[in-house]
Amino acid sequence: MKIKKLAKELVSLTVLQINELSKILNEKYGIEDISLTTKTQTYAPQNNKEKVKTKFDLILKTPGNSKLAVIKLIKSITGHGLKDSKELVDQVPSRIKSNLNKAEAELLIKEFDQLGALAELK
Repeated sequence: MKIKKLAKELVSLTVLQINELSKILNEKYGIEDISLTTKTQTYAPQNNKEKVKTKFDLILKTPGNSKLAVIKLIKSITGHGLKDSKELVDQVPSRIKSNLNKAEAELLIKEFDQLGALAELK
C-alpha cells in the first residue's frame, strides 16, 4: 500500500521537484544518477552497426512571452545565477543542459512548453 502511494506521488512530481529530489539523494545518500525510463526507450538495435542515441542536449529555441519565468526555470535546472540564465535566454538558440537521458530531457521540454517557450533535443 505504501509503495503504491509513493509511486503515485513520484509520478506527479514536476521537473523542478525531480531535480530537487535528485540533489537530496545525491547529497544525503550518495546516489549520483537517477535514470528515468519510458516505454519508448526499450528499442534494441537489430545489429551492431545501428546506434541508438542515449544522451541529448536541451536547446532553447525561443523563450516565448514569459521570459522571466523561463529564466527562473533555467536557473533551477542549471544552478546558474540569474545573470547567466538571462544570457542563455537572450542568446537563443542556446544549450541549456547537456548529456541528458531522453526521458529527463522530454520532461524539461514539457516544462518549457508550459511556459510558452520552445525547446528541442539535439
